[in-house]
Amino acid sequence: MSAQAVRNLDIACAESGRELASIRDMEERVLNAALTVLEEQGPYAMFLYVQARHSEVAGEFRRFCVNLLRGVFGERVPANADALGAIRALANDPDDLLFARDLLRNALAYARYHLKAKGSSS
Repeated sequence: MSAQAVRNLDIACAESGRELASIRDMEERVLNAALTVLEEQGPYAMFLYVQARHSEVAGEFRRFCVNLLRGVFGERVPANADALGAIRALANDPDDLLFARDLLRNALAYARYHLKAKGSSS
């Protein structure tokens, strides 16, 4: 990992979750569906699903997720990588790909909690 790599992965996922929840028009149903696709088909399928079904949030969704992966994996995710580039780079090592899926799952779970907390305070 680079010197700027993320050290506390749970906090990194929580911060990414907060960013995902802050996306304008983000809804819990989007996150639930993304989590389902992530679990059943993997990270890239999740990005495709969000683009196909929830294009209004897809751009920022991808950006925040790729930023999380870049922060954790450092130089293994190319600096200018989009979602496919990030997943392609991590797929060179199946352990990295599975770890990326786990990180994304945690970030999406935190995003759901952030949305719930936001909803309960208003």
